[in-house]
Amino acid sequence: MKFIYGKNDFKDFKSGNSNCYLLTNGLGGYSSTTIINSLTRNDHALFVASTHAPNIRKTIVSKTEEFLHIGDTKICLSSQEYVCYTKNKEGYVNLNSFTQEYLPTWTYFFDGVEIKKTIVMEHGKNTLGIKYEIENRTQNTVSLEIVPVFQLCERGKILSKPNDYKVEEDIISTDDISLFIHSNYTKKIQTELEFINDYYFDYDACDGRNAVGSGSTFISYFYECNRESIENYELIFTLENSFKDVQTMIDNEINRQKTLICKSGFTNEIARTLVRASDQFISHRESTNAKTIMAGYPWFGDWGRDTMFSLLGCCISTKRCDDAKDIFRTFIRYLDKGLMPNLFPEGENEPLYNTVDASLLYIYALYEYYISSGDLDFVRNEGYSAVLEIIKWYKNGTDFAIYMDEDSLIHAGEGYAQVTWMDVRYDDILPTARHGKPVEINAFWYNALKVAEFFGNKFNKDVSEFTTLSEKVKSSFNKVFWNKDENCLKDVVSGNSYDNQIRSNQIWAVMVPFSPLSKEQSKAVVDKVYQVLYTPYGLRTLSKYDKEFVPEYSGSHFKRDMSYHQGTVWPFPLGGYYLSYLKVNDYSKESKEKVLEQLEVFESCLREGCVGQIAEIYDGLNPAKSNGCFAQGWSVGEILRVYDAILS
Repeated sequence: MKFIYGKNDFKDFKSGNSNCYLLTNGLGGYSSTTIINSLTRNDHALFVASTHAPNIRKTIVSKTEEFLHIGDTKICLSSQEYVCYTKNKEGYVNLNSFTQEYLPTWTYFFDGVEIKKTIVMEHGKNTLGIKYEIENRTQNTVSLEIVPVFQLCERGKILSKPNDYKVEEDIISTDDISLFIHSNYTKKIQTELEFINDYYFDYDACDGRNAVGSGSTFISYFYECNRESIENYELIFTLENSFKDVQTMIDNEINRQKTLICKSGFTNEIARTLVRASDQFISHRESTNAKTIMAGYPWFGDWGRDTMFSLLGCCISTKRCDDAKDIFRTFIRYLDKGLMPNLFPEGENEPLYNTVDASLLYIYALYEYYISSGDLDFVRNEGYSAVLEIIKWYKNGTDFAIYMDEDSLIHAGEGYAQVTWMDVRYDDILPTARHGKPVEINAFWYNALKVAEFFGNKFNKDVSEFTTLSEKVKSSFNKVFWNKDENCLKDVVSGNSYDNQIRSNQIWAVMVPFSPLSKEQSKAVVDKVYQVLYTPYGLRTLSKYDKEFVPEYSGSHFKRDMSYHQGTVWPFPLGGYYLSYLKVNDYSKESKEKVLEQLEVFESCLREGCVGQIAEIYDGLNPAKSNGCFAQGWSVGEILRVYDAILS
């Protein structure tokens, strides 16, 4: 899908700053500014490199300032808000369009001179290239001036003074980073260092974060274009010892994306766009020398729970079976006391295992991998032993008060340890406490036992243990979780008043391949979720009629955390809703047409926020504006799964 933004989309800073692009390099590095080439948040930058994939990231170049020289006239092409608004650069008035299909492209125009700018990141390398095509239809020689804004510091750090930059030819270095710059410029001028410390970050200001950014300039590159001619120039920033020319990088990256989209088999344009989006989360992890999945950009790393959920859509639905196996192997290797890591180690640090759902989601994902690929050998030789290990530890008990109770249901969580996905903690406050028996965990537990039984039968094993135990789990589940008054499922069984809150977690009890619910119950859950939790961009995390419902996600860190799972809309459970709706309607033609019709609105969703991506969250009452991470892996993956279920 090609996204096209014209002047009506960036008529002022507010509209122009509303959308950004995202490029990633398969290492955790990324490039992201707004579509008018401005920075609105501390996490925006032209070039963020990953020096230890995927989570040790450095902001190398914040942005490039661009100016067109025609005779004695200097025309600003860059846009940026400053603390003192009188300094604002409004280059967007000379911007004709921003487009993105595979790569972001800007087209500027002034008095007969057109400049096209395309950005690319080389996959698997810490390299960013910019191509400038200047078409001069005037009778004057014109010159394009490019001024990089350097940082060379830890991503997210706000510099109070300039780094101690060492400049030697086309190498800029600090104590721990060396940046190589390659360009076919007409001339280069080294200037006095100017420290900019008054960029204004409007997005961060709205969220109560530090809203002032900084950077340093000390080099200008000039690219000339004679009258009535077309010239192509390139500017490359890299931490690598070798590099390709920008056009080769562009061709390689477009071909790589086309290959992935073709391999997925999708023909629907939204689905094909989501395949491209899903690829941006799949990254190399240096500590394990294997693939992983980033939870979200710009600030999240790779987490076990998110990886297992994202893998279902980002790898299995896109037919990236080798990547799925690579990720499975990593988690199997780090399995400890039945738990899979929620956070992988960096350096000498040990993994963190504070998640009850990652292991159960692994079993779910392994089953879906087999159904999609038919690869029983991998399950037999590598995957199934981990399934048995997980079930053993969950039965007997493991860390974080995760254990099977007398009724065969799983208990999880104690103290300040939040181990489900609703895991926010602010100091000693747990905004969404779910200690006890969470509904989705026990649905995943029942599903895990049935998957163990399923594969055990394939391998001619004695599965009587799983058959008997799953029957007990099913009976107990229906006994304690069914809410007769609301005709749906309780959220948790703990003896607390919040047990009966109507939350989105119950939808997964219908979605799983092996559900503990009857078809009548499943339909009732789907209907209840549709009535009070459904929105076109995601499910509310809490019924809007609940007294604890928070309609907006905004304000200070404390206020945001208090609302994070208290009604805020999350796109990724919407995938579970649609899959459940299809399931209770037997995947009928009518149900597929209905879901496809409702999914059409995602074309608008993909245009808002981060171009071609689905965000982490939206406001609970009126989900009109994306929030949180502007690109979220499981948001993309779960909607992809819906298209896979309908179209494959």
